[in-house]
Amino acid sequence: VNDFCLDIKDKEFIVFVGPSGCGKSTTLRMIAGLEQITAGDLFIGDTLVNDMEPKDRDIAMVFQNYALYPHMTVYENMAFGLRNRHVPEEEIKEKVLEAAKILDIEDYLQRKPKAMSGGQRQRVALGRAIVRDPKVFLLDEPLSNLDAKLRAQMRTEITKLHKKLGTTFIYVTHDQVEAMTMGTRIVVMKLGYVQQIDTPMNLYNKPYNKFVAGFIGSPQMNFFSVKLLRIKNEVEIQFAEGSHFKVPYERFAKVADHYLHGEETVILGIRPEHISVSEKDTGLACNVNVVERLGNESLIYGDLSGAEETVSLSNENQIIVKTVDEVNNVAGDKVNLWINMDKVHLFDEQTEITILEEIPHCSSFKATVANLEWALLGANVKLPAAVLEAVAEQNELIVDIPPEAVVPGKDYSLKVYKVEKVDGKNLAYLEIGDRYLFALVDDKVKAGQTYAFSLLNDKLTIKDKDGNVLLAPISANESIVGTFEKKDNRADRDLDFFYNINGILVPALRSSGHKMNAVEGNKCYKNKYKYVFDRDNVNLENDGVLFEAEVSSILDYGNKKYAKVLLGEQELLLNAVEGIEAGQQLQFKINGEDVEVYSLDIDMRIC
Repeated sequence: VNDFCLDIKDKEFIVFVGPSGCGKSTTLRMIAGLEQITAGDLFIGDTLVNDMEPKDRDIAMVFQNYALYPHMTVYENMAFGLRNRHVPEEEIKEKVLEAAKILDIEDYLQRKPKAMSGGQRQRVALGRAIVRDPKVFLLDEPLSNLDAKLRAQMRTEITKLHKKLGTTFIYVTHDQVEAMTMGTRIVVMKLGYVQQIDTPMNLYNKPYNKFVAGFIGSPQMNFFSVKLLRIKNEVEIQFAEGSHFKVPYERFAKVADHYLHGEETVILGIRPEHISVSEKDTGLACNVNVVERLGNESLIYGDLSGAEETVSLSNENQIIVKTVDEVNNVAGDKVNLWINMDKVHLFDEQTEITILEEIPHCSSFKATVANLEWALLGANVKLPAAVLEAVAEQNELIVDIPPEAVVPGKDYSLKVYKVEKVDGKNLAYLEIGDRYLFALVDDKVKAGQTYAFSLLNDKLTIKDKDGNVLLAPISANESIVGTFEKKDNRADRDLDFFYNINGILVPALRSSGHKMNAVEGNKCYKNKYKYVFDRDNVNLENDGVLFEAEVSSILDYGNKKYAKVLLGEQELLLNAVEGIEAGQQLQFKINGEDVEVYSLDIDMRIC
């Protein structure tokens, strides 16, 4: 499991879902204390539980195989944990009877597990967890041993139980139907990495990547390799087998412009329920291979190869259609399919990440440079020194502008085509020729207005005409490589820990030091680490632990200035306050409490 970061709210029902081996059960076992956490911190409430025994974490776990004691009755199984805690017998009886009533197993308290069905045993396992009244319920694929009908029934029972108990539930399953129907939020995992954390409907409607899109939904989403070609106010979707559809440009306005030239292959995804059989001769020509009639709906399996064979065994160009309409087609038929273009998903062919984002990552526009100015977005604006130095002799540029880099100002002005609400933010479409620049604006900005703005130059990506990056955006964080040290503190008989950066010892939190030692062992005093800190937290005042370095140059971005300094052989960028000049000695302090430590081997955060 790599880089798993999640904040679970009190009383929430969280589901970990993914294929076998993705790390979901390992994550659950780390929460339970059955697996060691090698990096990071785990809090239950306000308590750090990394080194706490499972029995002391106030959690209850329900296993896939029930884990009931076969020689004990149902009552004894449910009471066992309480007796180990020396709870008075009267209180045990009260808790067991109350849990049995909730789970409707009062008539089975004197039976042994072998005399019960799978569903009844699972209720007993749940009951054993309920009587402990834990802070967190952990359920590891508790329904996988049940038949389909009982599994559906128990899904409902567990959901009702969660509402009745009002406790945090963390549920692991490989069944996406369970995940969609039970979870308030779902964590989709693959190969030890979190792919997306979101509500069931957002996972269904707004998948972050192709894996999530294909994993959520049954039958799974159809995927096709297509090319997109913009023709005036429309975008033509060209399928490999020759079919094509047209959609209004506005539908794909958030797609980066370079995808719309008909040259790059992208992955189009469409769910089976968003395809229908067309009565017209236009659309996707499909050979029907199999028709499954399920009563309330039908599934049509076909292929778009255009071949004459009635059955294709290749996965290429396969398509599944899910419809509630009456289907009269049989294997061997040829039909035309209509796609609901409002439900289409698009993914980059290489990264498989969506290119139809709710808030676009950036908008790209061409600029020309002359006389220390650039012509961009319909205006000529004087360029700051840092940008002029980077572009050098280049006179044709490509500028990537993220929405957050567009701020109120006086350099540019464009008409607001429309403003839409996205995740609580106002996303404005600013008209520039036949395209849009996207900006995040306040509530005062309305459609039809002219919006005056400036650009945060330090947040732009500037490229030459061939796409080579000339100037990358400045991130909020800075990093530097150093070693880790400890010293005995005889005053309180504990250890003090330090980040050794270029020979200067920056005091680290003791909790971080003990964590480093627990995770890395004694090798933590031999290895090098990457220390990451917020540039805004670097103190330039003359006190505390000081670094001293000469300012080699000042980078002026117009909206902000940075001082470039050299610590040993490592270059740093610091915020340049008024009066700092190239050539002067600069003293500064790094706050060790704000430092994050990353392994250089796997670039993963340790503490």
